[in-house]
Amino acid sequence: MRVTAGARPALPPPSGASRHRRVFLPVLAALIALAWLVLWAWARSPYGRYLEHDDWTSSGPAAFLCRAVPAGGVVVPLVLYAAAWILMTAAMMLPTTLPLFNAFDRLTAQRPDHGRLLLLLGLGYIAVWGAFGLLAHVLHAGVLSVLATAPTLAWHGWLIGAATIGLAGAFQFSKLKYRCLDKCRTPLSFVIEHWRGQAQARQAFALGVHHGLFCVGCCWALMLLMFALGTGSLGWMLLLAAAMAIEKNLRWGRRLSAPFGIALLAWAIVLVATHA
Repeated sequence: MRVTAGARPALPPPSGASRHRRVFLPVLAALIALAWLVLWAWARSPYGRYLEHDDWTSSGPAAFLCRAVPAGGVVVPLVLYAAAWILMTAAMMLPTTLPLFNAFDRLTAQRPDHGRLLLLLGLGYIAVWGAFGLLAHVLHAGVLSVLATAPTLAWHGWLIGAATIGLAGAFQFSKLKYRCLDKCRTPLSFVIEHWRGQAQARQAFALGVHHGLFCVGCCWALMLLMFALGTGSLGWMLLLAAAMAIEKNLRWGRRLSAPFGIALLAWAIVLVATHA
């Protein structure tokens, strides 16, 4: 299917819908299920502490790699953390982007490089969340470093958790949240607006990046909750993933944002009241 510059692309005929239901949806569902399965197995393994941002260099295979690899004390933790974060992103965020991949799959179904374009779209999306994860990791490591040098702050570490939860709750009412959420809730319009079918590989990757930026803008505060609640907690991952998927994909999902924000703010207030 060829798209000329400035022309609006059209979805393929209904015959493509059968292939879409038969191939694409099961494959994407299998990838999501595999990501959750790997996370579950990792959390139950002797290396589950790596999901919790414990000291990567203290013992075990990671410690050996840190000693064997040049600048391993920095490089190895970053690589291992990036792998864990991307796995968590795949498990938590792919379900929220099903409509995006759905629209793009149907739009490019007749192209011979259809599979490659879908892969590039996913890589662009994951790249944005990977960059956000590394930034969050650096911030988290900095906070832990400050706590380690200030015993008084360490005794009041609960304040960081309460502040993170309160920030996530307050962000649920922000204009930025709703602007980005509206972009995420209209993936077909988003794809039609940004896809012109020229320089397909670069444009597919850029489309994933562009949509990923709106997704981060919508969900960054909720994802930061994983640092307060424990990044190895599959229960919290499932709860947050479900909340974000409902916000983005269901017709009434937008109405969930305010009650969810109120619940988070109330939780933060309870934490302050119980510790103050």
